[in-house]
Amino acid sequence: MVEPVNSPLGKMLLEEISPVVMVLCTPLVEETFLKNGISFVETLKPFCNFSNIDVPVRTSSDQLYRLKKFTLRLFYASDIRQPNVEVAKQRLEHVITEAGQKDFQDLKSDPPLISDILSNPESEIAPTWFQYYNEELISTLSFSEHEAFDHPVACLLVVSSKDEEPINKFVDLFNTNRLPSLLNDGAMDPKILKHYLLVHDNQDATTERTSKVLSEMRSTFGNNECNLLCTNSSKEGNVEHQANPWASFKSSASATNKLGCVLTGDDIVEIKDLMQEFTSRHIIPYMEQKVRELNQQISATRKGFRNQIKNLWWRKGKDDGPETTKGPMYTFSSNESQIRILGDYAFMLHDYELALSSYRLISTDYKLDKAWKHYAGVQEMMGLAYFISDQSKKEAEYCMENAFSTYMKLGKSGFQNATRCGLWWAEMLKARDQHKEAASVYFRICGEEPLHAAVMLEQASYCFVLTKPPMLHKYGFHLVLSGDHYKNCDQVNHAIRTYRSALSVYKSTTWSHIKDHVYFHIGQWYAVVGMHDVAVRNMLKVLDCGYQSKATQEIFLRDFFDIVKKTGIKHEVVGLQLPIINISSLQVMYEDHRTYASQASALVEESVWQSLEDDIIPSLNSGKSNWLELQSKLLPKKYKESNVCVAGESVKVDLEFRNPLLISTSVTSVSLICELTANPDDLNLVDKEPRSSSLGPESSTEHNLGTTSGFSSFTLSEVDFTLGGGEKKLVRLTVTPSEEGILKIAGVRWELSGSIVGVHYFQSVPVKAKSAKGRRKNKLTPTDALKFLVIKSLPRLEGSIDRLPEKLYAGDLRHLVLELKNKSEFPIKNLKMKISHPRFVSPGNHEEELTTEFPDCLKKGLEQNIVQRETNRTSSIFTFPKDVSLQGDRSLRWPLWLRAAIPGTISLYFTIYYEMENVSSVMKYRTLRMHYNLQVLPSLETSFEITPSPSRLQEFLVRMDIVNRANKDCFQIQQLSTVGCRWGISLLQSVDTILPSKSLLAGQALSCFFMIKDCRKSGTEEEETVSLPPSLTDVKLFTQDDDEKLFDIVNSPLASFHESERSCQGASDQSSPNTVDFILISRLAKSSDPSAVPNLPEILSHHSCHNNIRSSSPLSWSLDCPQTINHNFATSLCEIKLKLIIRNTSNGLSSVTIETIDCLPDTAAPTPSSGNQSGWRYVPSVTEEMKVTSDVMGSRLDKPPSSMESSPPFIWSGLSSTKVQIQPLSTAEIPLQISVFSPGIYNLSSFKLNWEISEHEKASLSASSGTCQGYPYYLTVLQSE
Repeated sequence: MVEPVNSPLGKMLLEEISPVVMVLCTPLVEETFLKNGISFVETLKPFCNFSNIDVPVRTSSDQLYRLKKFTLRLFYASDIRQPNVEVAKQRLEHVITEAGQKDFQDLKSDPPLISDILSNPESEIAPTWFQYYNEELISTLSFSEHEAFDHPVACLLVVSSKDEEPINKFVDLFNTNRLPSLLNDGAMDPKILKHYLLVHDNQDATTERTSKVLSEMRSTFGNNECNLLCTNSSKEGNVEHQANPWASFKSSASATNKLGCVLTGDDIVEIKDLMQEFTSRHIIPYMEQKVRELNQQISATRKGFRNQIKNLWWRKGKDDGPETTKGPMYTFSSNESQIRILGDYAFMLHDYELALSSYRLISTDYKLDKAWKHYAGVQEMMGLAYFISDQSKKEAEYCMENAFSTYMKLGKSGFQNATRCGLWWAEMLKARDQHKEAASVYFRICGEEPLHAAVMLEQASYCFVLTKPPMLHKYGFHLVLSGDHYKNCDQVNHAIRTYRSALSVYKSTTWSHIKDHVYFHIGQWYAVVGMHDVAVRNMLKVLDCGYQSKATQEIFLRDFFDIVKKTGIKHEVVGLQLPIINISSLQVMYEDHRTYASQASALVEESVWQSLEDDIIPSLNSGKSNWLELQSKLLPKKYKESNVCVAGESVKVDLEFRNPLLISTSVTSVSLICELTANPDDLNLVDKEPRSSSLGPESSTEHNLGTTSGFSSFTLSEVDFTLGGGEKKLVRLTVTPSEEGILKIAGVRWELSGSIVGVHYFQSVPVKAKSAKGRRKNKLTPTDALKFLVIKSLPRLEGSIDRLPEKLYAGDLRHLVLELKNKSEFPIKNLKMKISHPRFVSPGNHEEELTTEFPDCLKKGLEQNIVQRETNRTSSIFTFPKDVSLQGDRSLRWPLWLRAAIPGTISLYFTIYYEMENVSSVMKYRTLRMHYNLQVLPSLETSFEITPSPSRLQEFLVRMDIVNRANKDCFQIQQLSTVGCRWGISLLQSVDTILPSKSLLAGQALSCFFMIKDCRKSGTEEEETVSLPPSLTDVKLFTQDDDEKLFDIVNSPLASFHESERSCQGASDQSSPNTVDFILISRLAKSSDPSAVPNLPEILSHHSCHNNIRSSSPLSWSLDCPQTINHNFATSLCEIKLKLIIRNTSNGLSSVTIETIDCLPDTAAPTPSSGNQSGWRYVPSVTEEMKVTSDVMGSRLDKPPSSMESSPPFIWSGLSSTKVQIQPLSTAEIPLQISVFSPGIYNLSSFKLNWEISEHEKASLSASSGTCQGYPYYLTVLQSE
């Protein structure tokens, strides 16, 4: 912190609170000095400031001190008066206006950075004209009646040697009529020091007369009180002063060169000596003597206890008097005025202790007298004395606060004094680094006058930036307030300056509303001063104002376009924020060797296409190469990493535009900014050995920046669209090169309102290129990703699939047509196609001609129209015939079969590979990529359960469960078929009883039963040995038309789709021969909602593969013997030979032990039955026996009817236990024999089979061993005649 004397306030006090010298001069004196372009007082003023006058002074004490710095203030007698308020206001306004005009050129520069502001020294942060304004503001309170430091200390009477009767002129000058009114009214003491000066003009007057007049003066007024000043010594009048001391008095440079033009260096030295002598020998001694006299006088009358009591007694009762704003009037001779003069004189002579004691003494008097303005003035001087003497800071601030508050209580009459007090108080706080407190003082003295408030608010803002740490938000906020006040007073230059400074705070913050406010008003104000280009730049900053209200946005946009139109030109703006471009949405789609049938195809991830094309793209030389490696071997080194496009084919750029506003915005003429450089030397390198070269402006043969379509080298698309409030829109822009060369997409441009051209460049943005090369990491830079090597035109295949529905039911079978076109004159050949989902799509034969409508062409008996199974398919790749070639406008139509295998949203991908001959050395082949999305709705869901027949080895019971999963539609069941020639199928019940309603309703479930028979010969496994008629593999499940043909499942497309289903539905045991495949054919009965599936299905096929025969036991068996035997029991017992046939259905070796049981619990004793002959029992019919079913565990059948008695005993007369080994999937026959003793019906189930599986097959079964009870088998034995 600097010393108070050297602080800005100390220097201000030295200039403002200093002795006043009243000047009275004759007109001829003024005429003499006006030859130099300045008046007499202006001539002397530069020499009234003494930095080291070194004068000894002794005031109230005997201690001597020396004055170093001292200042005189010179005023003409006519100027010693209280300034007119309106005139003073105009002077202050002029100061501000002039300062704004000087700063006008600085407004064209960039706004200051906050870092630069903070790094500047304190003296350079605030504008320099503030000090001059503050001084002018303080001068408006000069010569107040309640203060004494503006009272004249001396009077300088000046007469020219050319005046007639100079002595009389001196006397007439101090005439009462010429004195200021304050001296005549008694406010100021007219008895002041008088000093007489004779001015001699060396150009006009003679020396003799001057000497004579000077002698007469000294004899009349005294030798010490008279002086001579010789001036204007230059005869030519062209003297130029390098450091002109009067430069501050004139503003124009031309006038400055004339100031002091007839004053030589000697003249200036003489003036300087005159003022120093006048000050040191007259002014200071006079004031010193005056202080001593007043001090003695006041000490005698006011100091001491007795005098104080008298003063209080004399003033008793004044507290009860009415208060007035002006208070009592004090003349210069009153005790109060004398004490005030003593204090002010002591202050000007730098005896601050004496000044403080005087102010304290008089302060009480003024307070008791309720002379509040006088009281506030004394408190103000006390605060300054405390500060300048570097005494108590607390006392100084208390006095300033007290003075300020007292002035403010006086109302309007005291506001100007309060303003001056506030300025001094703020400077005092700033000198002590209390900037925050100083800012609050500036804020308190703003007042109601807007221009004055603007200056005070701006000074307060600079205090905030000087605090530690800086209070930047308050700094910016007060600058904005100040700028608003400036604009209200038509001080536009200052308003712009303050708002520009506020930008340094707000442009890097998230305070969007105040930032928009600042930018918008700066733009408006720049337009007012005629700087429209700068106005447009600032208004552009507020276009991204979606957070503002709709009304505010409309104001912003309206004023912006008004300003732009006033310029009369189109403004190109780089980085325009209306609309906002979503750079992350930038997608570049181009076609090199990969072409796309639709937009949907181009948006598919490259990895999907790569996995599909791995098997159809040929290898280069011996090793397998991808496209990137192929390209790198054919292209020059310079373009190995370049994107490649084909002349005549568009490069598409998708870019999202967003309207940040709530109001609609029309965007026109949106197009790409492109450059096409054609260099034949570089392009010829494609077929030659590459050599080093550079591509620059000097080597370019063509360089086009395209904004509209029509260039010969490339064509640009233009798009117009309207964005609603907050709307986003993805816009596709294209560029189509027509020549070979290097194409670069530089950016995008658009127009607003026909007067603003927005430009956005793509130099450093990430680009999503939809044709990434190969599998290795793409090393292209963002800029290179938008650069393309354009090669000559190539054939391009176009493809589409006719009649492909978007929605269909699961199982829906459709006949489609793939149409391929080549519009180029060059032929293509070697076509191959790969499909991502062969389960859904199967290619047909080109020779196929459907003479019968679909789906009748798929029925049996129409073999001439049936699509045969393809013979040219290798794995999943379909190869077109060798003779297929396309060129010109010819098209190829190829049949396709579509079947919706499973419900859900399915993405189908097709890749068609084709080759070109003698067209380009860069590309030998191209691929066409096609993508379609299908929505497959659920339809019928089937499940099958197969159970072995208990009495027939080759027969099985099938239970089919069907559920209609559709939301509304009904389906008709048409046909159920087994796949292959092994299994025959037959109905167990009539069709009408299976589904009486003829159709399966939505959500309805159905169960029905069938019998299937293994038609292989017993003991064989070769299906080829079976010769089953095809009609036995199908059953018709409808009765509407008995003559309607069944669908043929042996040939394509049903057979090929079933092969795909077998691979897709494959289970862990799919290699087991004990599995059955079924195909269910159905139709849509009717559609309750035609919009659900627009194209109704003709036929639906449902494939169920690898259905296992339900068996937890590896054995199946049957008992082979006659059902009825006649025997004469009279001669002997009946011995009956049986044969037990056992089949091993597992894949492992089975060990089987047969145990026979002679007595069963329920046949231990015959139960007689009345009415029946003993031994005769109920014999079940053959049909009833055939209908008996059993589960896989071999559970016993229900007992015969309760009316039938138990059979008499029989015995097993053969082996009681037999063990055999049965090979996997083989059959063994075991002979058995029983002995029957009487006629009757006998249950031959009294045997058990104990089985055990070999070790390697145990894992596939739930149990490795078990026991099976014999099936009931009834034998009827009759007595023969």
